[in-house]
Amino acid sequence: MELNFPLILDGATGTQLQKRGFTGGDCAEKWVLEHPEVISEIQRSYVEAGSRILYTPTFGANRTKLEAHGIFNRVEEYNTRLAALTREAAGGKAWVAGDIAPTGLFLYPLGETGFEELVEIYTEQAAALEKAGVDLFVVETMMTVAEARAAVLAIRSVSSKPVFVSFTCDENGRTLTGSDVTAVLQIMQGMEIDAFGLNCSAGPDQMTPQLQRMHEIARVPLIAKPNAGMPEVRGEETVYDCPPEQFTAFLNEMAAAGVGIFGGCCGTTAEHIAALKSGTENLITASPAPQHWEALPCATEKQLFFLDPAVDIGPAIVCDDQLETKLEDAMGEDAPVVTVAIRRPEDPELFADCQYLISKPLCLAAEDADLLEKALRLYQGRAMYDGPLPEEKLLPLVRRYGLIL
Repeated sequence: MELNFPLILDGATGTQLQKRGFTGGDCAEKWVLEHPEVISEIQRSYVEAGSRILYTPTFGANRTKLEAHGIFNRVEEYNTRLAALTREAAGGKAWVAGDIAPTGLFLYPLGETGFEELVEIYTEQAAALEKAGVDLFVVETMMTVAEARAAVLAIRSVSSKPVFVSFTCDENGRTLTGSDVTAVLQIMQGMEIDAFGLNCSAGPDQMTPQLQRMHEIARVPLIAKPNAGMPEVRGEETVYDCPPEQFTAFLNEMAAAGVGIFGGCCGTTAEHIAALKSGTENLITASPAPQHWEALPCATEKQLFFLDPAVDIGPAIVCDDQLETKLEDAMGEDAPVVTVAIRRPEDPELFADCQYLISKPLCLAAEDADLLEKALRLYQGRAMYDGPLPEEKLLPLVRRYGLIL
């Protein structure tokens, strides 16, 4: 599929379902399947308003979320049926995006879920959506780098279709777990996704400054899918008070920041999408124009770094039972980069268990491509490499994990 910008996404699903009888106490995906006419009405209204991409109502259709509602062994069925509803609503006038969202699971030390377990959960859902014939994938409302990386790796294992990723953050550009969205962008675009941005979070006025920050490093089109303002509880009702004309007031600023994909999240309606369609008809979107192109764009899970290519990486830390202490000490030293040697089969897992301590750019030193790949897969950042491996062994790792040579 060819992506032409500006591109209009759809608007809210959850708040629109609530207006039509969904109370939030049950599984949303189950409720939609029991009331298919509701999602059809919502999505058709978005297409009529100008949406060219509809999200499948599969936000919580992963194994973890479904099982929390007592629904077992029905991931493929749910994703297939829900995608079919969206395909019908699109009527050949809009692309269908397979929607993948958070599981709510966390890696150590915040939780006990293993990274490969996350990948397995997302692979099951991605495979079902691919089989259902979606045109592209959207990984949305992400709050942790680990879940976003797991979802992208899962999708790439079953499909070659475009992948959009969007996170939610606070007014300072930080995710729930403290990651700066610029660091997240650097990690995600290193994995060769097709677009990156923000959804939910806040209204367009608060989202725009973060998009402007990301424009400095973006090598992919940016996505803006804000709420219709900040929600307010009035009595027993949650109200979003950003009308369509106010919702589109920041389109020029967003376009200048490289946003080429526009949509609406919580509280938005078909009227908001119609306003986006009208407001972007003559809008000129700035192409990605990253600054700092000459620097090494490393990132931990939390923070972005730009390094001189001639930086001295220093001696490597050997993985052993004292790795945690070694890393703690290394973070307090003056060296600009921490280097970890991956030599034994057990080293990648040992390294992964201690990675939460890393607050500097990371370089991995390895002589075995398989061990290097395992460490890169488990590292929730974007790392450099030092070692003798030939280019033909390294280039697949550059494309898959954003490895910096």
